[in-house]
Amino acid sequence: MNWTLEVVIVPVSDIDRAKDFYSEQLGFAVDHDTEIGEGVRLVQLTPPGSGCSIVIGEGAVPTMEPGSLQGLQLVVPDIRKAHAELVERGVEVSDVQVLGHSPTPMPDLLDNVGFLFFTDPDGNGWAVQQISTRP
Repeated sequence: MNWTLEVVIVPVSDIDRAKDFYSEQLGFAVDHDTEIGEGVRLVQLTPPGSGCSIVIGEGAVPTMEPGSLQGLQLVVPDIRKAHAELVERGVEVSDVQVLGHSPTPMPDLLDNVGFLFFTDPDGNGWAVQQISTRP
């Protein structure tokens, strides 16, 4: 049986601001934006090419402190290109960093070890890792 992670709840203080950041600056697709009733709203967004979405909202999501989610990670085939795209979209992002070393030789020296980091407007922390070749 396959067990797939399909949704992660991201705690935010301002749904519209977060929706704009994730859709306009990061390029996530807005799958739906539903107001179920007064004080109950869900917005689901999915990174391009991902099988896992994030949900932001109020009322129907667990109560968590905005900005308290750390360590979310995206994977891209080209970290340099991802860095340039995020900078172009106005995201405050770290420089590309090499963390550790790959256990097996890779065609691109940044495979598995190339990372960059950013936070959303509430301080939720994201990492982006390059994996273009899987051993």
